[in-house]
Amino acid sequence: MQRDDALGLIETNSLPAMIAASDAAVKAASVEVVSLERIGCAMLTVSFRGDIAAVRAAIDAGAQAAASLNGLVGSHLIPRPDAQLERVLPVSGPLSEEEPGVDIDCGC
Repeated sequence: MQRDDALGLIETNSLPAMIAASDAAVKAASVEVVSLERIGCAMLTVSFRGDIAAVRAAIDAGAQAAASLNGLVGSHLIPRPDAQLERVLPVSGPLSEEEPGVDIDCGC
């Protein structure tokens, strides 16, 4: 990803809401999914990268889709993440087939 790409995050409280949010986001704008993370037993966060306008459009569409399932926890846009985030968080490039994303069996 380019250094000036924005980072967008959508957090949901269920897998169906996260899938709906992710699908709506990538259909709404030219963005790349860079991470899918489980937080605790139910919350899930999907992260996108792209230019600021595209990420804003993706977040808006994804948040609306998650909210329609009563699954939106929150969303946020970071216009130009600091390089330090790139080093410690999984937000620097698109997911690959080797990185399966979310492990949905939390054992709670």
